Amino acid sequence: MKAPDFAYCRPASIDAVCALLAEHRDDARILAGGQSLMATLNLRLSAPALLVDINRIDALRGIHLAGDGNYLRIGALARHAEVARSPLVALHAPLITAAMRHVAHPAIRNRGTTCGSLALADPSAEMPACAIALDATLVLQSQSGTRGVPARDFFFGLYETARRDDELLIEVRVPCQPADQRVGFDELSRRHGDFAMVGVAVTARGTPDRMTDLRLVVFGTDTMPIDCRDAAALADRQAWSPALGEAIASAAAASLDPDTNMFGGPAVKRRQAAALIRRVLTATFTSREAWHG
Repeated sequence: MKAPDFAYCRPASIDAVCALLAEHRDDARILAGGQSLMATLNLRLSAPALLVDINRIDALRGIHLAGDGNYLRIGALARHAEVARSPLVALHAPLITAAMRHVAHPAIRNRGTTCGSLALADPSAEMPACAIALDATLVLQSQSGTRGVPARDFFFGLYETARRDDELLIEVRVPCQPADQRVGFDELSRRHGDFAMVGVAVTARGTPDRMTDLRLVVFGTDTMPIDCRDAAALADRQAWSPALGEAIASAAAASLDPDTNMFGGPAVKRRQAAALIRRVLTATFTSREAWHG
């Protein structure tokens, strides 16, 4: 199928984009990488009146340290491939580097953007879960000004976010990870690069003898990433053991509310989630490679 008719604009500044969004609101769509948008246009699942191409705006590019070196700034035009090979990301946000191995296929990673994945909020996507696990902040700009939204408050449901119609996601800010940070990531999919049936992102501090600040985010099962805080709290100041991993996995899986889809029903998804959580937690606390430092 061919895309429906739409107007096209390629502004040269963020202010110009915000002016267009303020005027057209929900009738406008942002074009960055276009890896999801172009498919929905061609299938006529999306019919915007205006396509706003932001690829001329240099201020939206790049990956660098900011905030006196306290956080990593990933611009709205940073492609997945750029993020995946960034030494800054590998050093300061290794969870993202680990997750990037699972993001789609090379051709898509070469065009798709990390902020675009966050803005779309596909429940099977890797980046929203990583953003929550890393306590990232999403920065939105409009004609009214700029505001930061913690990732844990950004995702509301199926393709629903805190972004208003007149706002542009200009960057994501990821706190630089401390030296005793451990990270873990894995997902189940029919083929490598396909959408995740279930995925798990983990961060924690401490040692296997005394864990603190465990963050456990499950994605692909519900309409948005699930921050399993109650299950993660079971690990606070505890020593790692297979029994503890089993308890955390069981509690996290029980907290999920999966729908039935082509990948199975709620019972299947909970079993898959529990198995994957056990696998990721075991790797996180028994593998030397899981250490950030």
